[in-house]
Amino acid sequence: MQYGICNLSIVPLRLEPSDKSELISQLLYGDYFKLLEQRKFWSKIRLAFDSYEGWIENKQYLEIEEVNYKILHDSTPKLSIDLVEFIQDKNDQLHPILLGSSLNGLSLLNHSHDGHLVEGKKEKNNLIQTAFLYLNAPYLNGGKSPFGIDCSGFTQMVYKLNGYSLLREAPQQATQGEALSFIEESEPGDLAFFDNNEGNIVHVGIIMTDNYIIHADGQVRIDRLDHSGIYHVDKKIHTHKLRVIKKII
Repeated sequence: MQYGICNLSIVPLRLEPSDKSELISQLLYGDYFKLLEQRKFWSKIRLAFDSYEGWIENKQYLEIEEVNYKILHDSTPKLSIDLVEFIQDKNDQLHPILLGSSLNGLSLLNHSHDGHLVEGKKEKNNLIQTAFLYLNAPYLNGGKSPFGIDCSGFTQMVYKLNGYSLLREAPQQATQGEALSFIEESEPGDLAFFDNNEGNIVHVGIIMTDNYIIHADGQVRIDRLDHSGIYHVDKKIHTHKLRVIKKII
């Protein structure tokens, strides 16, 4: 088995080994992974954080030794907490990194960083404060950054920045945690999931106080939540049908 680490600010993870293939997720700086298959220009990987699989270009990562993979895997995550900041390489050149980037591999990459970071688990009431960091970020299918993010990427990154692990896609996240029977049982930070007419879960958001929800729909926005689903405060209509509420923490 071979291993790698993302040494760039953001890298597309694609469904197939082609730059025309669907964007299914993104790697942020410091994300590390197992190499499942290597071709001339592309590699299929499995991310350590959520076991998500996809294809990245060979020129957009560095290979690392198994021992370093294990060291990264056993260490408490240290994550950048600013919207954009910089790391410095051995030639004193600056490289931008984004909110939620992993800083555990700095010494491995021969980089330095003197910005803000978070590590360890935070209180549940910190989730909403973190979610506000992404407010108004544009929707991007497969995105995981403040410059483009999807609904499950948003929930995953908010939880990650507070020391908790969610899977990548909304249907996968819906398998985690404890189901609640009523909205009234929920707390700020719990997740609400929504389905389509076929009964497939297609959306997720983070419950706030007073029956509000923050979620990525066109952009990261705040709407009303009731027993029917999400009530879009601008369109004055229900846009998502509530399926289940899950308590993760």
